[in-house]
Amino acid sequence: MRLGFGEILLILAVALLIFGPSKLPQLGEALGKGIRNFKKSSEGNDDAPPAKEPVASELPAHAPGPTVSTTSQTVSSERKPS
Repeated sequence: MRLGFGEILLILAVALLIFGPSKLPQLGEALGKGIRNFKKSSEGNDDAPPAKEPVASELPAHAPGPTVSTTSQTVSSERKPS
């Protein structure tokens, strides 16, 4: 099943009437991105390398790195009798 020039022109004319001239470029861009993502995911490797955790110097200022809670650590000052 192949589409000829007349059929493609008719589809484009109907799309122009339905979506209007301002939405048609956005629709084409979204369709292109969707097709590109589909091709990339179907050709992609299943053995993707694991994502590395950012070093504290690479973290943005508003996102602090992992913190250690001091409330879970107990410090005993008592000595056990010997």
